[in-house]
Amino acid sequence: MAASLTISRLLTAPRSLSLSSTTTTTKASLFSPKPFSSKFSYFPLSLKHHTHLKPLNFSTTAAKPISATISVGDKLPESTLSYLDAAGDVQTVTVSELTKSKKAVLFAVPGAFTPTCSQKHVPGFVEKSAELKAKGVDTIACISVNDAFVMKAWKESLKIEDEVLLLSDGNGDFTRAIGVELDLSDKPVGLGVRSRRYSILAEDGVVKVLNLEEGGAFTSSGADDILKVL
Repeated sequence: MAASLTISRLLTAPRSLSLSSTTTTTKASLFSPKPFSSKFSYFPLSLKHHTHLKPLNFSTTAAKPISATISVGDKLPESTLSYLDAAGDVQTVTVSELTKSKKAVLFAVPGAFTPTCSQKHVPGFVEKSAELKAKGVDTIACISVNDAFVMKAWKESLKIEDEVLLLSDGNGDFTRAIGVELDLSDKPVGLGVRSRRYSILAEDGVVKVLNLEEGGAFTSSGADDILKVL
C-alpha cells in the first residue's frame, strides 16, 4: 500500500516542477563563471604618460661647416628689432641702442616655444642674469625669427620679467646680416628659415666672443659659457 502510494505520487507530480528544475540547471550552466585556463596569459598595458617635450632635431640634411659673416673683432651691423610693451603696443629698438657704450649679451634661438629654447637656453640666461650683470653686462637679449606677438606670448609663458629682453627679428634681417640663417624648410614642423643658435658678447657694438652652434644644438652658447669669459 505504501509502495503504491509513493509510485502514485511520483507519477502524478506536476510537470512544471520538473521543467523548472531543468530550466534552473540550464541557466546555471550557461551563466555560472568558468575558471580560466592555467595556460591563459596576458600582458598589462603600459599607462605611462610622457608630458615632457622632446628636443627637436634642427640638424640640416647636408652637413655644412659652422660659419657666419660676423666674427670676433667685427662691428655688429645695424638692424631694427621689435617687441610688444606691457600695453601691447609694438616698440622697436636698434642694435646700436642695445650695444652702444655698453657690454651686451645677445643670444639667438631657432624658435620660440621650441623645447630646448624654452627649457634650457632662455631659462639659463634668466637664472644667471644677476651674475652676468654683476660682472658688468648691461643688456641681455634673446633674438628669434618670430613675430613680436609670438615673442610676447612666449615671454609670458616663461614668466620672464626684465631679466632678459625677448626681441623679434621677424623678417630675419639681423640674422641674415650676420650670416647665421638656418634653413629648416625640409622639416615637417614648418619652421622655414630661422636663426642658428648662438651667443655673442659685444662691447660698444664690437664682437668680443662668438659662440655659434651647429643648427639648433645647445652645447656652447649658454649663460655659463658667457660667464666663463667675463
